Amino acid sequence: MRGGFGLVGPRRERHVVPAADLDALAVPVGDDGVVIGVDAEGRSAVLGINRPTPYEVTLIGGLWTAQVLALRAAATGARVAVETGRGQVWSGLARAAGGGQPCVTLHEVGRIPPQGASAGSPVLVVRDCGMRPPRGRVVAGPWQSVLTLLPYLSPTAPRLLQQASLVGVQRVSPDEAEQIGLLMRLPRQAVASLPTLGDGVTLWCNPRDRQFVMTQGTEAETGLLGPARRID
Repeated sequence: MRGGFGLVGPRRERHVVPAADLDALAVPVGDDGVVIGVDAEGRSAVLGINRPTPYEVTLIGGLWTAQVLALRAAATGARVAVETGRGQVWSGLARAAGGGQPCVTLHEVGRIPPQGASAGSPVLVVRDCGMRPPRGRVVAGPWQSVLTLLPYLSPTAPRLLQQASLVGVQRVSPDEAEQIGLLMRLPRQAVASLPTLGDGVTLWCNPRDRQFVMTQGTEAETGLLGPARRID
């Protein structure tokens, strides 16, 4: 015994790596967050939604992708609050998530209460409010991210895209692709690809960076939500 320090622990030989061998070491760990799929090289793509700063995400895409993101956020320990006018399409997910724990809650449009987000209890607010979502009562803040789902490019989209920290775009029409390209300053090659994207493929971008990601459902996700689809 050492006074005030407890028992002396076991002694082991030290693990030593020569300095010349350090470059050969590689640790397959990326950014912290929710795995949303794989990129063009097959590497895991991660969306860091649990963060101490406000984070706004706008997804122009399908319900399936938004629901997969909600499930995976809940799996990381976040509470998910869904503001929606079509609670029937979210009710099965809310019952299945969390193994009986109320980690996914549903709220009518405009009636979502304060969530009390904190570092120990981060929150993702999913706004599934149609083509013209009203301004939200609960906004992004520390440890509380907001994901707004738009089925197509709407008159409110330019405002949402400009204020978003990250934008996800799934398959859209050529005209919509042109407008999104101007708003997000996308290269011509990316704009041309948007009308041809397959189900489950999303271009995640901001004015500086862009990445195509393929999201594939796990066996449990597919059993609950069905296969990946762009159109609901």
